Amino acid sequence: MNVLIVDDEPLAQDVLETYIKQLSELNLVRKCNNAIEAMTALQEEEVDLMLLDIEMPQLTGTEFLKTLKNPPLVIFTTAYPNFAIEGFELNAVDYLLKPISLERFLKGINKAKEQLDLQKGVKPVQQPKLDYFFVKADKKLIKVNYSDIIYIEGLKDYVIIKMEDGRVITLQTMKLLESKLPSDNFQRIHRSYIVNIKKIKAVVGNMVEVVEKGTQKHIPIGKNYRERIYEVVNQNRL
Repeated sequence: MNVLIVDDEPLAQDVLETYIKQLSELNLVRKCNNAIEAMTALQEEEVDLMLLDIEMPQLTGTEFLKTLKNPPLVIFTTAYPNFAIEGFELNAVDYLLKPISLERFLKGINKAKEQLDLQKGVKPVQQPKLDYFFVKADKKLIKVNYSDIIYIEGLKDYVIIKMEDGRVITLQTMKLLESKLPSDNFQRIHRSYIVNIKKIKAVVGNMVEVVEKGTQKHIPIGKNYRERIYEVVNQNRL
């Protein structure tokens, strides 16, 4: 991605140039001190992304952008937050406030890359969705299929994964396990319970009913999770 820096502050230019040089997918084509220099650069260089300061002499960054018929992608870089609304009205990819951290810069660049890919018709690479995971239990790694899980119960630093054909007890936290499970199939309904939505037979008051080993089991719904589970129910209610 070819990048053009437009900023009247040498220090700001140096910071952006340092960040750009750390990313192999970015190529700095030129540094400009004002909008006039930038106009020439755009005519002479192939630019994908312009890092554009707003407060500059003669012509501000927003005024300059308005003069361009076919501008490249733009990320505004400025010390003034009051220009943010105008910046996004001009379809800026992002709005970075100085001093700009590397982390914030990377987020802006990722947004620009996504937009550039859309413009070029590049489809994002889809990672294959797995329908299982492995957990360590009984000194071995046990494969657990999502479809076999009825619910998961947390006990301090351990979790019990209740399945159609038995259970697995593993040293794990509910928080980490919740983050790994697909949210469209699994719902945290209590501080100590995650349930497979497909295994829910009924919702009775503040309880979720499932079937475990041929018998009904009622799992409590925590007050902090009621809104989320009822939202799932209401979305699929006739």
